[in-house]
Amino acid sequence: MVRTRLYRSGTLISENFPVRDISEYLRDPTSVVWLDLYQPEHDEFALIGEEFGLHELAVEHALHQGQRPKIDHYRTHIYMNAYATNVADVGEALTVSEIAAFVTNQALITVRKDPGIAIDEVVARWDDSPELAAEGVGFLLHGLLDHLVDGHFRAVQALDDAIEKLEDLVFDEGREQVLAVQHRVLVLRRSLVDLRRTVLPVREVVNTLMRPGLQLVTPRLVPYYQEIYDQVLRATEWTESLRDLMNSVMETNLSVQANRVNVIMKKVTSWAAIIAVPTAVTGFYGQNVPYPGFAREWGFAVSSSVIVLMALVLYLVFRHKDWI
Repeated sequence: MVRTRLYRSGTLISENFPVRDISEYLRDPTSVVWLDLYQPEHDEFALIGEEFGLHELAVEHALHQGQRPKIDHYRTHIYMNAYATNVADVGEALTVSEIAAFVTNQALITVRKDPGIAIDEVVARWDDSPELAAEGVGFLLHGLLDHLVDGHFRAVQALDDAIEKLEDLVFDEGREQVLAVQHRVLVLRRSLVDLRRTVLPVREVVNTLMRPGLQLVTPRLVPYYQEIYDQVLRATEWTESLRDLMNSVMETNLSVQANRVNVIMKKVTSWAAIIAVPTAVTGFYGQNVPYPGFAREWGFAVSSSVIVLMALVLYLVFRHKDWI
């Protein structure tokens, strides 16, 4: 799947034209081209890399998944790798989608490695700001970064809401509820780790793009990139605070479980002490030695009374101490 767009002097001229026409369009210095590739084949993308003069290492990175978010500066272009994030409806599991981008003086080439990135939303952002299209490739890259960072922010918000719900469940009783809390704790912790690994490097990526030496961000685009940088900082700080909050939830959950075990042990010990009374009395009188009341009705009545009385006293004492 291939998508293309052509801007000339800040005006959208054409889209979804054949890739073979890009070279002709780029002869005009006022033209800016966007080329989007979805899971391209190696040979296919190698030809495009030769056409645009892309470095072979950057091409290899774009074709393989698992690259960390970063930005590499080559002689003729910039290579950027980033991730889009999404949280499932249940607000727990985090999914990430990788995207690579090549930035030249007149072109932005995006390589999507999975279907998780809503490229239509990126195009919609470009269409919503036609007055910035004259800023060239920096305008296209801003729309892409703005979409990715907004996704990071939504993911942080969703995980924050999920942690708040989890805090309310920590003190709920029931075996099934306890198992559900433990499962959600593990899922949320894993999601926070993945989100932190995704969001933190974006700060350096945006900061690098804003350097004057790259001549990518024009003076008119500086406030827009600064806004993205501020959002990245907020998302980073929020992620770190959620990480600390998650650790507190885990510690609280462990404390609650330990307290429940202590309560159960107190109850078991209390009932064991109560049961020990009739066991001791009947065991004592069950010996083959005549004791006072042996083979007498009053002896049976006394021993039974002692059992009932001692068990009742212990029960009342434990009940008063809230052990039962």
